[in-house]
Amino acid sequence: MYRSNHQARPFEAALRNARIPYQISGGLSFFERSEIKDFLSYLRLLVNPDDDPAFLRAVNTPRRGIGSGTLERLGAFAKERNLSLFAALWEDALELPEKARTALHSFANWVNLKSDEVDKAELIPALQSLPEEIGYLQYLQNEGDEKEVGRRWENIQELLSWMQRLQEQDEGPQTLAEILNRLMLFNVLERAEDDDRDVLRLSTLHAAKGLEFPQVFLVGAEEELLPHRNSETPEQIAEERRLFYVGMTRARFRLTLSLCRKRRRYGQDIHPKPSRFLQEIPKEHLDWQGDQDPEEEMDPAAAFARLRGMLGKT
Repeated sequence: MYRSNHQARPFEAALRNARIPYQISGGLSFFERSEIKDFLSYLRLLVNPDDDPAFLRAVNTPRRGIGSGTLERLGAFAKERNLSLFAALWEDALELPEKARTALHSFANWVNLKSDEVDKAELIPALQSLPEEIGYLQYLQNEGDEKEVGRRWENIQELLSWMQRLQEQDEGPQTLAEILNRLMLFNVLERAEDDDRDVLRLSTLHAAKGLEFPQVFLVGAEEELLPHRNSETPEQIAEERRLFYVGMTRARFRLTLSLCRKRRRYGQDIHPKPSRFLQEIPKEHLDWQGDQDPEEEMDPAAAFARLRGMLGKT
């Protein structure tokens, strides 16, 4: 459990690398992010051009001047002839304006060429060039602010890196189709809603209300995370304390609280301070691990005394 959605990202990456199934609550999972869906639609189309849902998502993302009217005509024609959308666009009997037909053929030709490259060339380098070929970065820049663009672009690079690691594993998937099957398995596991499944659950504190688990790991028990950096008034701090209590009481038998010694924020390394709420827990209920004294970390007077001792002053 964690205070904010962004804290889930490193855990998701680690779980995927370890091939441990998980379910996420209170935020978008990795495979639900729009940029991941976009990229996977291209990969699915390269493996199977007759995948109509993948075609519809990829054909106009980024935009290629293929309007909804064109796709409606194509869809009606394909249904009438019992063809896939990709197969139907090549039919001479399909009545479309010349500009729309040219745009569809241009996209389809690219799919065919890229599919051949993926089959014949080294797989991962061929896929790494895909976002640039389709102009996806420019598309993201037109859709959102710089910070959001950076996050979405990093997600695509993370997916590519994960695919490469999958391929490098002993007896790992080698073809794009095999890698996609592995990715889709994780996607299915994430989307399933059976509470009895044996998966690791990731959740925000807000989404965990009313639930209980045998063992809970509450991560990020740090100042500026819990309590959140935007919580300044006594009322806001009290609400953060209540949220912290909610997280603690989700555990039936065992609760583990953790914090980082070092965290990277806005391109710089910081050393977070333990959450003030940790001081409020009776000592007899805590079993501290690690090589630092948590009380000194949280007590400015103790920290100053330690510093004086290190400097040899009395």
